[in-house]
Amino acid sequence: MTVLILGGTTEAAALDQHLAEQAPDIRAIISLAGHTVDPRPSNLPVRVGGFGGIEGLRQYLRDENIIAVIDATHPFAAIMPFNAEHACKAEGVPMLAIRREPWHAEAGDRWQNVPDMEAAAEALGPEPRRVFLTIGRLDLPVFADAPQHHYLVRAIEPIGDRLPVPHVEVIQQRGPFRVEDEEALMRERGIEVLVSKNSGGDATAAKLVAARRLGLPVIMVERPPKPDVETVAHVHQVLPWLVAEGLFVTERGV
Repeated sequence: MTVLILGGTTEAAALDQHLAEQAPDIRAIISLAGHTVDPRPSNLPVRVGGFGGIEGLRQYLRDENIIAVIDATHPFAAIMPFNAEHACKAEGVPMLAIRREPWHAEAGDRWQNVPDMEAAAEALGPEPRRVFLTIGRLDLPVFADAPQHHYLVRAIEPIGDRLPVPHVEVIQQRGPFRVEDEEALMRERGIEVLVSKNSGGDATAAKLVAARRLGLPVIMVERPPKPDVETVAHVHQVLPWLVAEGLFVTERGV
Protein backbone atom coordinates (compact mmCIF):
# COMPACT_ATOMS: atom_id res chain seq x y z
CA MET A 1 0.00 0.00 0.00
CA THR A 2 1.39 3.33 -1.11
CA VAL A 3 0.93 7.04 -0.45
CA LEU A 4 1.13 9.21 -3.57
CA ILE A 5 2.66 12.66 -3.12
CA LEU A 6 1.96 15.13 -5.91
CA GLY A 7 5.14 17.15 -5.65
CA GLY A 8 7.23 19.89 -7.12
CA THR A 9 7.42 22.24 -4.12
CA THR A 10 9.59 22.79 -1.08
CA GLU A 11 6.73 21.28 0.94
CA ALA A 12 6.94 18.06 -1.06
CA ALA A 13 10.69 17.89 -0.49
CA ALA A 14 10.20 18.55 3.23
CA LEU A 15 7.50 15.89 3.43
CA ASP A 16 9.83 13.47 1.69
CA GLN A 17 12.44 14.08 4.38
CA HIS A 18 9.89 14.05 7.21
CA LEU A 19 8.42 10.68 6.24
CA ALA A 20 11.87 9.18 5.75
CA GLU A 21 12.80 10.20 9.30
CA GLN A 22 9.52 9.77 11.19
CA ALA A 23 7.71 6.99 9.32
CA PRO A 24 10.16 4.90 7.29
CA ASP A 25 7.60 2.09 7.12
CA ILE A 26 5.34 4.18 4.90
CA ARG A 27 5.84 3.45 1.22
CA ALA A 28 5.46 6.69 -0.71
CA ILE A 29 6.00 7.83 -4.28
CA ILE A 30 6.60 11.43 -5.33
CA SER A 31 5.10 12.41 -8.67
CA LEU A 32 6.62 15.37 -10.53
CA ALA A 33 5.12 17.10 -13.53
CA GLY A 34 8.51 17.19 -15.24
CA HIS A 35 8.71 20.96 -15.76
CA THR A 36 12.08 21.04 -13.97
CA VAL A 37 14.84 19.01 -15.59
CA ASP A 38 17.01 19.02 -12.46
CA PRO A 39 14.65 18.53 -9.48
CA ARG A 40 15.79 18.32 -5.89
CA PRO A 41 17.14 14.91 -4.80
CA SER A 42 14.57 12.64 -3.18
CA ASN A 43 14.65 9.95 -0.52
CA LEU A 44 11.59 8.36 -2.11
CA PRO A 45 10.87 6.78 -5.48
CA VAL A 46 10.05 9.44 -8.07
CA ARG A 47 7.84 9.28 -11.16
CA VAL A 48 7.92 12.06 -13.73
CA GLY A 49 5.22 13.14 -16.15
CA GLY A 50 1.46 13.35 -16.34
CA PHE A 51 -1.06 10.61 -15.67
CA GLY A 52 -3.25 11.11 -18.72
CA GLY A 53 -6.03 13.12 -17.16
CA ILE A 54 -8.53 12.02 -14.54
CA GLU A 55 -9.04 8.54 -15.98
CA GLY A 56 -5.32 7.94 -16.21
CA LEU A 57 -4.87 8.98 -12.59
CA ARG A 58 -7.73 6.72 -11.50
CA GLN A 59 -6.02 3.79 -13.22
CA TYR A 60 -2.73 4.67 -11.53
CA LEU A 61 -4.40 4.76 -8.10
CA ARG A 62 -5.76 1.26 -8.71
CA ASP A 63 -2.60 -0.18 -10.24
CA GLU A 64 -0.34 1.08 -7.45
CA ASN A 65 -2.82 0.35 -4.64
CA ILE A 66 -2.68 3.99 -3.50
CA ILE A 67 -4.25 4.44 -0.07
CA ALA A 68 -3.91 8.25 0.15
CA VAL A 69 -2.95 11.21 -2.02
CA ILE A 70 -1.08 14.23 -0.68
CA ASP A 71 -1.39 17.27 -2.94
CA ALA A 72 1.85 19.20 -2.48
CA THR A 73 1.77 20.80 -5.92
CA HIS A 74 2.77 24.42 -6.55
CA PRO A 75 0.24 27.10 -5.50
CA PHE A 76 -0.10 27.94 -9.20
CA ALA A 77 -0.82 24.38 -10.33
CA ALA A 78 -4.23 24.88 -11.93
CA ILE A 79 -5.16 21.46 -13.33
CA MET A 80 -3.62 18.63 -11.30
CA PRO A 81 -5.32 19.52 -7.97
CA PHE A 82 -8.75 19.26 -9.61
CA ASN A 83 -7.83 16.08 -11.47
CA ALA A 84 -6.64 14.58 -8.20
CA GLU A 85 -9.81 15.59 -6.40
CA HIS A 86 -12.04 13.96 -9.04
CA ALA A 87 -9.91 10.81 -9.27
CA CYS A 88 -9.73 10.37 -5.50
CA LYS A 89 -13.48 10.83 -5.08
CA ALA A 90 -14.18 8.33 -7.84
CA GLU A 91 -11.83 5.73 -6.32
CA GLY A 92 -12.65 6.43 -2.67
CA VAL A 93 -9.06 7.44 -1.87
CA PRO A 94 -8.55 10.01 0.92
CA MET A 95 -6.84 13.22 -0.21
CA LEU A 96 -5.06 15.95 1.72
CA ALA A 97 -3.66 19.20 0.36
CA ILE A 98 -0.69 21.11 1.75
CA ARG A 99 -1.24 24.76 0.96
CA ARG A 100 1.20 27.39 2.12
CA GLU A 101 -0.06 30.80 3.16
CA PRO A 102 0.05 33.48 0.46
CA TRP A 103 2.06 36.63 0.94
CA HIS A 104 0.24 39.70 2.22
CA ALA A 105 1.12 43.31 1.51
CA GLU A 106 2.71 45.15 4.43
CA ALA A 107 3.17 48.81 5.27
CA GLY A 108 5.32 50.41 2.59
CA ASP A 109 4.47 47.87 -0.11
CA ARG A 110 3.27 49.14 -3.48
CA TRP A 111 1.42 46.11 -4.77
CA GLN A 112 -0.93 45.93 -7.72
CA ASN A 113 -2.84 42.66 -7.55
CA VAL A 114 -3.83 41.16 -10.91
CA PRO A 115 -5.77 37.97 -11.69
CA ASP A 116 -3.42 36.39 -14.25
CA MET A 117 -0.27 36.77 -16.35
CA GLU A 118 -2.06 38.52 -19.21
CA ALA A 119 -3.20 41.19 -16.78
CA ALA A 120 0.33 41.45 -15.37
CA ALA A 121 1.80 42.09 -18.82
CA GLU A 122 -0.86 44.70 -19.50
CA ALA A 123 -0.24 46.37 -16.14
CA LEU A 124 3.34 47.16 -17.18
CA GLY A 125 1.91 49.85 -19.45
CA PRO A 126 2.99 51.11 -22.87
CA GLU A 127 6.12 53.00 -21.82
CA PRO A 128 9.40 51.01 -21.69
CA ARG A 129 10.35 49.91 -18.17
CA ARG A 130 13.07 47.79 -16.61
CA VAL A 131 11.16 44.74 -15.37
CA PHE A 132 12.26 41.96 -13.02
CA LEU A 133 10.27 38.82 -13.92
CA THR A 134 10.29 36.22 -11.12
CA ILE A 135 7.52 33.99 -12.44
CA GLY A 136 9.42 30.94 -13.69
CA ARG A 137 9.87 30.13 -17.36
CA LEU A 138 6.51 28.61 -18.33
CA ASP A 139 4.59 31.91 -18.25
CA LEU A 140 7.19 34.00 -20.06
CA PRO A 141 5.59 33.89 -23.54
CA VAL A 142 2.80 36.18 -22.36
CA PHE A 143 5.28 39.03 -22.03
CA ALA A 144 6.38 38.73 -25.65
CA ASP A 145 3.32 40.87 -26.40
CA ALA A 146 5.05 43.73 -24.52
CA PRO A 147 8.46 43.78 -26.27
CA GLN A 148 9.18 47.42 -25.43
CA HIS A 149 10.37 46.60 -21.91
CA HIS A 150 13.81 45.53 -20.71
CA TYR A 151 13.37 42.22 -18.90
CA LEU A 152 15.52 40.62 -16.22
CA VAL A 153 14.32 37.03 -15.91
CA ARG A 154 15.21 34.69 -13.07
CA ALA A 155 14.57 31.00 -13.63
CA ILE A 156 15.92 27.69 -12.41
CA GLU A 157 16.61 26.46 -15.94
CA PRO A 158 17.35 27.97 -19.37
CA ILE A 159 14.34 29.71 -20.88
CA GLY A 160 15.17 28.92 -24.49
CA ASP A 161 13.07 31.03 -26.87
CA ARG A 162 10.17 31.53 -24.47
CA LEU A 163 10.64 35.30 -24.38
CA PRO A 164 11.60 36.49 -27.89
CA VAL A 165 12.04 40.21 -27.20
CA PRO A 166 14.94 42.57 -28.00
CA HIS A 167 16.02 43.20 -24.42
CA VAL A 168 16.15 40.23 -22.04
CA GLU A 169 18.73 39.06 -19.52
CA VAL A 170 18.43 35.68 -17.81
CA ILE A 171 19.77 34.68 -14.40
CA GLN A 172 19.65 30.97 -13.55
CA GLN A 173 19.25 30.62 -9.79
CA ARG A 174 17.30 28.57 -7.29
CA GLY A 175 16.24 30.05 -3.94
CA PRO A 176 16.37 30.73 -1.10
CA PHE A 177 17.59 34.29 -1.62
CA ARG A 178 18.89 36.94 0.80
CA VAL A 179 17.28 40.37 1.07
CA GLU A 180 20.63 42.13 0.73
CA ASP A 181 21.43 40.23 -2.46
CA GLU A 182 18.00 40.94 -3.93
CA GLU A 183 18.28 44.63 -3.15
CA ALA A 184 21.76 44.83 -4.68
CA LEU A 185 20.59 43.01 -7.81
CA MET A 186 17.65 45.37 -8.33
CA ARG A 187 19.86 48.40 -7.80
CA GLU A 188 22.55 47.18 -10.20
CA ARG A 189 20.05 46.38 -12.97
CA GLY A 190 18.05 49.58 -12.45
CA ILE A 191 14.84 47.65 -11.92
CA GLU A 192 11.70 49.78 -12.00
CA VAL A 193 9.01 47.16 -11.35
CA LEU A 194 8.89 43.59 -10.02
CA VAL A 195 6.46 40.96 -11.35
CA SER A 196 5.79 38.01 -9.05
CA LYS A 197 3.37 35.17 -8.51
CA ASN A 198 1.87 35.12 -5.02
CA SER A 199 3.50 31.78 -4.27
CA GLY A 200 4.03 32.41 -0.57
CA GLY A 201 6.76 30.76 1.47
CA ASP A 202 10.16 31.91 2.66
CA ALA A 203 12.45 30.83 -0.17
CA THR A 204 11.70 33.77 -2.48
CA ALA A 205 10.09 36.30 -0.14
CA ALA A 206 13.30 38.37 0.06
CA LYS A 207 12.53 40.02 -3.28
CA LEU A 208 9.41 41.58 -1.76
CA VAL A 209 11.34 43.01 1.17
CA ALA A 210 13.94 44.39 -1.23
CA ALA A 211 11.25 45.98 -3.40
CA ARG A 212 9.73 47.56 -0.28
CA ARG A 213 13.08 48.98 0.79
CA LEU A 214 13.65 50.43 -2.68
CA GLY A 215 10.10 51.75 -2.98
CA LEU A 216 9.48 49.71 -6.13
CA PRO A 217 6.02 48.74 -7.37
CA VAL A 218 5.16 45.05 -7.44
CA ILE A 219 2.69 43.49 -9.85
CA MET A 220 1.41 40.51 -7.88
CA VAL A 221 -0.37 37.72 -9.74
CA GLU A 222 -3.08 36.08 -7.66
CA ARG A 223 -3.35 32.32 -7.27
CA PRO A 224 -5.73 30.23 -9.38
CA PRO A 225 -8.70 28.58 -7.64
CA LYS A 226 -8.22 25.26 -5.86
CA PRO A 227 -10.62 22.40 -5.12
CA ASP A 228 -12.38 22.32 -1.76
CA VAL A 229 -10.52 19.47 -0.06
CA GLU A 230 -9.14 18.94 3.42
CA THR A 231 -6.11 21.17 3.82
CA VAL A 232 -3.15 21.66 6.15
CA ALA A 233 -0.42 24.30 6.15
CA HIS A 234 2.60 22.27 7.32
CA VAL A 235 4.15 18.92 6.43
CA HIS A 236 4.21 17.91 10.10
CA GLN A 237 0.41 17.72 9.98
CA VAL A 238 0.42 14.98 7.34
CA LEU A 239 1.42 12.06 9.55
CA PRO A 240 -1.26 12.81 12.18
CA TRP A 241 -3.79 12.97 9.34
CA LEU A 242 -2.72 9.55 8.07
CA VAL A 243 -3.10 8.20 11.59
CA ALA A 244 -6.52 9.84 12.01
CA GLU A 245 -7.64 8.32 8.69
CA GLY A 246 -6.61 4.88 9.97
CA LEU A 247 -3.99 4.55 7.24
CA PHE A 248 -0.96 4.36 9.48
CA VAL A 249 -0.35 3.18 13.03
CA THR A 250 2.50 4.69 15.03
CA GLU A 251 4.69 2.70 17.41
CA ARG A 252 2.42 3.90 20.21
CA GLY A 253 -0.57 2.45 18.44
CA VAL A 254 -2.29 5.80 17.95
